[in-house]
Amino acid sequence: MLRLQEKPTQTQTTDMSDIHQKIQEERDSARTACEASGSSSAECAAAWDAVEELQAEASHQREQGVEKTSFQKYCDENPDADECRVYDN
Repeated sequence: MLRLQEKPTQTQTTDMSDIHQKIQEERDSARTACEASGSSSAECAAAWDAVEELQAEASHQREQGVEKTSFQKYCDENPDADECRVYDN
């Protein structure tokens, strides 16, 4: 199925790069915490929980994606329209 995809806006790109930067910073902090406190310590677990939360947020932001175009909305509402036909190879 072919569908047009929009490029992310500058704000979305900046947001994603910011969250990836934060993930990297939290990973570094988690490694440091685990080295200092031990891999089975509460501090180590909490630090990796923070990394997982940021990764989940990044995933959520990717899933939201960009807003649909007017054409995409039209095709969602009128899938039988000639201009909305999708040909599978």
